[in-house]
Amino acid sequence: MEATAILEHATAAPAPDRIGKYQVLRKLGEGATSEVYLCHDEFASRDVAVKIVYQERLNDPQGGKLYRKLFVTEASLAGKLAHPHIAQIYDAVVGEKLSYIVVEYVPGGTLEQFCVPENLLPLDKIVEIVFKCTRALDFAHKLGVTHRDIKPANILLSGDTEIKITDFGSAIMSTGDTTQVTGVGSPAYMSPQQVKELPLDHRTDIYSLGVVMYQLLSGVLPFNARNNFSMMYQITSVDPPLASAHRKEVPPALDRIVRRAMEKDLERRYQTWDEFSLDLAEVLSSEAVRRPTEEVADSEKFNTLRAMEFFRDFTDAELWEVLRISSWRDAEPGTPIIRAGDPGDFFCMLASGEVKVTKRQKLLNILSAGECFGEMAYISRQTNERTADVVTLAPSRVITIRCDDLAHASDACQHRFDRAFMAILVERLTMANNRLSAV
Repeated sequence: MEATAILEHATAAPAPDRIGKYQVLRKLGEGATSEVYLCHDEFASRDVAVKIVYQERLNDPQGGKLYRKLFVTEASLAGKLAHPHIAQIYDAVVGEKLSYIVVEYVPGGTLEQFCVPENLLPLDKIVEIVFKCTRALDFAHKLGVTHRDIKPANILLSGDTEIKITDFGSAIMSTGDTTQVTGVGSPAYMSPQQVKELPLDHRTDIYSLGVVMYQLLSGVLPFNARNNFSMMYQITSVDPPLASAHRKEVPPALDRIVRRAMEKDLERRYQTWDEFSLDLAEVLSSEAVRRPTEEVADSEKFNTLRAMEFFRDFTDAELWEVLRISSWRDAEPGTPIIRAGDPGDFFCMLASGEVKVTKRQKLLNILSAGECFGEMAYISRQTNERTADVVTLAPSRVITIRCDDLAHASDACQHRFDRAFMAILVERLTMANNRLSAV
């Protein structure tokens, strides 16, 4: 099935005024099996993309059974894949005369526009994009979902490196009806196992994402074939040239990552999404890929949070929320972070480094990486004046979260913070009691 986010283009066909409860704004595009409209959901006050499946396709004596299964597969995921890097499926309707799926509208187009030699993205942005794809697909995998049709047309770019994976119509689930429909997917991005119609797991998506990464790096597909049969032979039997053969600035580290993701042998391919993610993050933090600014990469932020004890129980989706509401900065020794008398409308965490906490020049505490300070501003739910000074003792990376921003995060994310802060308070009270009992 086509991606739900088809690039916008003009069309002469008149659009309906409404599709179910959704007000039609304009037509976005059409394909062989469906057409997509930009609509407004008046109840939720948001724009959505509504994909109407051609009824004659669903009723077709030849392919109707397949189209219907793919449609039902995607519709069954409504409300289940709640992740910031997956386009949300909000609603689905199956009727005798009208069948459609309502998904998150993501302006900006797909990654297809950056898969040509004349319009390639910088290397650091490519690594960030692929990293976010690995985290989103790992999230889906943990829910038992394998996409099976990862390609640039199914990855939307909504910002600098902000992506949304879409079109789960070809997905297979490890629960429920496990009958695997074959013959779906896009040949150029299929894994050798998919081409051979073997049983599949998440490693087929790892291969396909490797192909996407190759194309983003080089501007060409790894295999150049005149027809699908030739393409399939090359996928199963031929090793492609390195991406660096097409783009000289691609470092050996990225060539190695792409090659491992695209290994024909399942056992030599990345076995987990975590392995894939970690290699990408390490390359981005090394000299292999130079970033044009000193801004901390999202992949580095994510891995930093994941390693901190405070965020141990946070899900991936909740960590991405933390990234969205937090600001990060590097501070030299002697930099004031909190001043006594200032309003307490934020709290901080140390990603690295060390700070001292003083009150009227008397040392109260020294905090190291992983610890938080200023959290009473959030716990008390009041903007009180600070009563102590916090100054860096060493080069430090400070994470700042404003209380108002956290208050607008999801209930699940706020709940995680509440539980983490409660654990810290209990630990501090226990330590204080132990000191008193020792006197």
